[in-house]
Amino acid sequence: MKKTKKLTKKEPIRRRVRRRAQLTMVPHAANGFHPHLVRWYGIAAMLLVAVMSFAASHVMTGSSILGVKANITAVDLLNDTNAERTKQGEKPLAYNEQLSTAAYLKAKDMFAKQYWAHTAPNGTTPWHWFAEAGYNYADAGENLAKNFTTTDATIAAWMASTHHRENILNTNYTDVGFAVMDGTLDNQPTTLVVALYGTPVKAVAGISTTANTTMAATDDDSSFVAKLGLSVQSMTPAVIGSVILLFAGGLVALLAHTYRRRLPPAVKRSWRYHHGLYKAIGLTSVAIVIVALYSGGQI
Repeated sequence: MKKTKKLTKKEPIRRRVRRRAQLTMVPHAANGFHPHLVRWYGIAAMLLVAVMSFAASHVMTGSSILGVKANITAVDLLNDTNAERTKQGEKPLAYNEQLSTAAYLKAKDMFAKQYWAHTAPNGTTPWHWFAEAGYNYADAGENLAKNFTTTDATIAAWMASTHHRENILNTNYTDVGFAVMDGTLDNQPTTLVVALYGTPVKAVAGISTTANTTMAATDDDSSFVAKLGLSVQSMTPAVIGSVILLFAGGLVALLAHTYRRRLPPAVKRSWRYHHGLYKAIGLTSVAIVIVALYSGGQI
C-alpha cells in the first residue's frame, strides 16, 4: 500500500513539471504563444547567467581574454606535444634547456621590437636565437602563438594548421623548448608562446652537414569549424553552459515567431508581432560575441 501511495504522489509532480516546461519553452494558448523563457524576465535571467559565468570564469582562473595570466605552461606544452606525437606513433621530444633559452630570447625580442613574425624587422631569423643559446642544430623549426588562454587551445590551434602540425610531428626533431611570456604588443596586453624544435648536429669527421630549418607561417590556415572548436576549448564549462542557454533561448524565440499569427490583434499591430525574431537575433548575437571573445588566439 505504501508503494502505491508514493506513485500516486509523484504523478501530479510530473504533470506540474511538464506544464511549467511547456509554459517556459513551448508557445501555446496557455502562455499566449509567448513562452516565459523569452519574456523580459526570462531574457534577463539568461543574460544574468551569462554575465555571471563569464565573470566567475576569469575570477577563478585568473586569466584574461587578452592573454594576460593565461594558464599555459612549458610542462603542459611538452606533455600535449608528445601526446600528439604518440598518437601518430612517433617518438616523444626531449625538453631542452638551450632551446627554451632561445625561445625566451625570441619572445623577449618580439616584445622589445614590437613585432609578431618569425623574422624580426631588422632581418633577424629564429635561428639567430639558437646560436645565442649555444644550440648547434642539424634540423630546426619554430611555431608561434599569441593570446591563447590555455595550453590545450594552443596545441589544438597548431594541430589544426598544416604547417604548424608538420613542425609538431616532424620525425627529424628530437628536442623542443618553450617560452611563455606576458607583455604589451601594439599597446595591448599579450601572451606570446614560442616553441623551438631541433636536432643537434652530430660531429662526424670528414662529413659536412647542411642544416634544415622550418618556419610555420603565421597565417592561420585552419578552417572556420576548427577555429570555433578552439574557442570552445578556451571556455570554462560554466561559460559553455551559458552559451548553450543563449542559443536555446534563441531557438525558443524563433519557434515563438512561427506562431505570431496566433497572437492577439492588439499585439499584431505593434512591434511585438515580430518579437520572436528580434529576440532570436539578439540572444544569438550575444552568444556569438561570447564565443568571439574566446577566439582571440592567433598562430
